[in-house]
Amino acid sequence: MNFEYFIAKRIIDSKAYKSSISAPIIKIGIAAIAIGIVVMMIAIATGIGLQHKIRNKVVAFNGHVTITNYDTNNSQESENPISNKQDFYPNFNAVDGIRHIQGVATKGSVIRLKDAVEYVIIKGVGADYDWQYFKEFLIEGRLPDYTKDRNEDLLISKYFANRLKINIGDKIQANFIKENINLPPRILPYTVVGIYDSGFKEYDELYAIGDIRHIQRINKWGKDQVGNFEVFIDDYDTLTETGKAIRHEIPSLLDSKTVIQRFPSVFEWISIFVKNIFGIIGIMILVAGINMITALLVLILERTQMVGILKALGSNSLSIRKIFLYNATHLILLGLFWGNLIGLGLLLAQKYFQFLKFPNPEQYYMTNIPVYINLNYILALNIGTFVLCLLMLLIPSYIITKIAPVKAIRFE
Repeated sequence: MNFEYFIAKRIIDSKAYKSSISAPIIKIGIAAIAIGIVVMMIAIATGIGLQHKIRNKVVAFNGHVTITNYDTNNSQESENPISNKQDFYPNFNAVDGIRHIQGVATKGSVIRLKDAVEYVIIKGVGADYDWQYFKEFLIEGRLPDYTKDRNEDLLISKYFANRLKINIGDKIQANFIKENINLPPRILPYTVVGIYDSGFKEYDELYAIGDIRHIQRINKWGKDQVGNFEVFIDDYDTLTETGKAIRHEIPSLLDSKTVIQRFPSVFEWISIFVKNIFGIIGIMILVAGINMITALLVLILERTQMVGILKALGSNSLSIRKIFLYNATHLILLGLFWGNLIGLGLLLAQKYFQFLKFPNPEQYYMTNIPVYINLNYILALNIGTFVLCLLMLLIPSYIITKIAPVKAIRFE
């Protein structure tokens, strides 16, 4: 055990230290670090959690990358079909990092019941459809199964279920308007087998999921024709690079766009969360650092006589500064411990019990406040806070060099 650490430990363990004038200020410094860590952890966990949730909901309905025909069709309906006999389908092996690709098609319809009429876009999906995201959205019933014979299973949103007053097992009829408005609409029967609620109003008020083979039959397409392809990748962080690689590999007659290119306003909005997180982190570290500086200054001034005696015995200023920095390190670690304990406790409680909810869910596309807990950002936050607070304490510890032994040990 070195000399500086030994003296610092004796100071920390002494009863006089715990009942001294500086004790309340030291406690405030510890509390400031603990509160700062709690606030920063919550800001990061909820900010990133909200980003991931909103991003995943947009991806669930569109894929990370969409491959379509080059056309001027700005509607939600598929007009010009694409052959699924492509080199990149059903396995996109030419580009690394692609998890799945699926063919889909959309068709507008009108669902007419006794008391309500609603316009619904039926999104036709097939046996290759990945239900990973919709498993989370499903709130009642089951997911459709289109791996076997063509069937009339339909997955609708909670919004439509409430508007049309229909339940699981109810049969409805969808009216598909033909291009020639003089011809009667094509009517298809569907059976509601599941109800989903993504919380994303723009999609819940628009889409129902049905069998793509019905869309192909209504549009007079072949079995090998789809409206567009949806591509899912393994790592969202590589979306831009993977999107460029996909665009390079597909035929020149096809177009591809990433989900960011298709919905720039949504992704610009959620990118603001990151800026807010950095702002909160900066403010909280500054507040915690200032409180620790105050605590260290009071501690040094309270032990001026000890500093003078140590200098008189031959200790240099650097050695004495180390004593107080060891002491400050103990206080910082104590604040980090309580901050992590309280912060992680609150985050885990929210993750598993979801006791905090948004007052206006429509604005954030979800009801419960999501949290994202990752060991990497927790370690980075703790290490960063510790290092920055310790660096901030180097300046006030310089006051020790100004203390003269003769004046410091004078007893009045």
